[in-house]
Amino acid sequence: MKATIYRPARNAMQSALGKTKEWVLEYENATARTPEPLMGWVSAGDTNGQVRIKFETLEEAVAFAQKKGLEYTVQIPHQRKVRPNNYAMNFRPDLTRPNP
Repeated sequence: MKATIYRPARNAMQSALGKTKEWVLEYENATARTPEPLMGWVSAGDTNGQVRIKFETLEEAVAFAQKKGLEYTVQIPHQRKVRPNNYAMNFRPDLTRPNP
């Protein structure tokens, strides 16, 4: 069984970094998703695609996957670049542009 370990990104409605500090282990689907003929809902043959296990550290998630004998891949998150800025910089004269 295959699994993916990753750190979820914040959603578009968040401005802070809440719920992005934990690591998540998700199983990959063993069967393809197919639309149901009557209602058109998408369904799969296994329920492992619905399982999301949360861990506080990457080491805990890797230890769990190794203990269960899972094939796993780890997706390392990109590091955020913080550019310090303050309100006064909005009114700073730009020295690279010529004066009108």
